[in-house]
Amino acid sequence: MKKLLAVGTILLAISTASAQGGRGAPPDPRNRGGGNCAANAYNCIDAPNPIATPNTVWMEEMTWMDVRDALKAGKTTAIIATGGMEPNGPWLATGKHNYVLTANCDAIARKLGNALCAPIVKFVPEGDWDPPTSHMMSPGTISMRENTFRAILTDIAASLHKHGFKQIFLIGDSGGNQAGQRDVADSLNKAWGGETLVAHIQEYYTYSVVAEYMTKNGIVDSCRESMHDDPIITLNMYAADPKSVRYAERVKAGMASIQGVSIADAKKNAELAKKIVDFRAGYTIDAMNKAIANKGTLPAPQRGGGRAGAPAGGAAAPAQAPPQSPVCSYTKLP
Repeated sequence: MKKLLAVGTILLAISTASAQGGRGAPPDPRNRGGGNCAANAYNCIDAPNPIATPNTVWMEEMTWMDVRDALKAGKTTAIIATGGMEPNGPWLATGKHNYVLTANCDAIARKLGNALCAPIVKFVPEGDWDPPTSHMMSPGTISMRENTFRAILTDIAASLHKHGFKQIFLIGDSGGNQAGQRDVADSLNKAWGGETLVAHIQEYYTYSVVAEYMTKNGIVDSCRESMHDDPIITLNMYAADPKSVRYAERVKAGMASIQGVSIADAKKNAELAKKIVDFRAGYTIDAMNKAIANKGTLPAPQRGGGRAGAPAGGAAAPAQAPPQSPVCSYTKLP
């Protein structure tokens, strides 16, 4: 037994020494890419990128060299977007907010020109488990404790800060994400003392402004369905993936509308979806510039300034048509 323990100790020592570069030596500060610079030149900090960088703003689609070179080229702004997994009526995928952010973060980063998108945080607070509350009442929902959510945001931002990003913006596509983002952004912005600006962009979530803009572009609810859905959110998802709103199936079933707004025309959908994404990107960038001037998150808006119909303390409900609007007839079950 003693011999086995001794052998195990030796093997552990060898393994540890090897991981550290041999004989207990500290790691080579030139090591990058998950390997040792001495073992392969592509693992060195200044190794040239051997292939062309893809046309993407998503860090998860880039190599470490792609990100390194983007930072050197001045792309020092990072966007942390938070979505969620929740029920949204019979038409929309549970990853609704994640699909929306796939379209929107991409558009925001490209319009900024100096930004990259961190992977979308797809799991957020959606209600309690036992007993289940809020969206946790519906199958398919995945919830996260508030302190876990904030810890994840903190760790993501800290990673980006360490790699040299100078501006980090947090945007959330659901009502329950906003308070945690604001708290994390304000705390880190204070802790880092201006070395890296961190700001929660609450204006990204001002759906009422988007709805008002799109009313001028032909999206007017003619009836109410009282579901966690509306034309704006549907078309914003459509921009990322028509399958996420069950487009083909709804057209086939003669149910391609929401709150009296038809989504049957694919060409028209694409045009309206682009307007929504472009408007939200521009509106968000304007708020980002104001946050930069403010050196942090802007003051909290007055109560009710976010998305219309958002229930207290939970994920948001869509902006609904006026109460006097008639109920859409086809919402009745067959």
